[in-house]
Amino acid sequence: MKQAEKRVFLIKRLLDEDRCYRGMEIPADAVEQTRMLRSLMNVRRPQGIDTEFLTVQDEYLRQEIEDAGITRLADLEPVCGDFYLWQGDITRLECGAIVNAANSGMTGCYVPCHACIDNCIHTFAGIQLRLDCAELMERQGHEEPTGQAKITLGYNLPCDYVLHTVGPIIAGRVTPEDERLLASCYRSCLELAERNGVEIIAFCCISTGVFHFPNQRAAEIAVETVGQFKAETGSEMKVIFNVFKDLDLEIYRRLLTENRAAEI
Repeated sequence: MKQAEKRVFLIKRLLDEDRCYRGMEIPADAVEQTRMLRSLMNVRRPQGIDTEFLTVQDEYLRQEIEDAGITRLADLEPVCGDFYLWQGDITRLECGAIVNAANSGMTGCYVPCHACIDNCIHTFAGIQLRLDCAELMERQGHEEPTGQAKITLGYNLPCDYVLHTVGPIIAGRVTPEDERLLASCYRSCLELAERNGVEIIAFCCISTGVFHFPNQRAAEIAVETVGQFKAETGSEMKVIFNVFKDLDLEIYRRLLTENRAAEI
């Protein structure tokens, strides 16, 4: 099957799963088909599916990611020591692990085509990721506490693993406890990555965006915590700070450049 045929196949199979979708037409436009497929994946509850679907889905998603372009560490220049900075879609990074800014339910974003990183990672990893996360949470028996981390496979992403962490939600002024919890997110991910032999980790801007942690202070905590971890443990792990907004790019560039100057 060609890529367009795979997309239609996947849409039909997901529509057939739920009787409430009966009579729903598949649009002819490729862009609208892509949005429909993503929406159906986003709202689908964690459950298994047959091997044929997974085979087609995996081939389709990996081709989509390859067509979008994969970024590797060799494509980047270190800004300071083992610290790298990259602006772009974290699902396109080939590395040991990427970090997902998750919610306490840990099974991804259910809002169709939402722009959050949680939605994007679950979409391009494939439906296996949600089921994997749901099984982790069922074994745990309660929501994920803020500041901790879980690890899963990356499935169709170009990374080996996804590290899921729940950052603090800011409703007013940032408190010392908020700062402690955000630092704990970074340290928990680093410790889990180290235990699983990850050599390259990519961090998103945890708790900024819809969780409303101020960008400047969040970046300061990120750089400080990662630097302290590497100094304390002697870890040789390469760290990519992945940003999406121009604002975060400038903040991290300034912080990392200052760190480099301090080392000279």
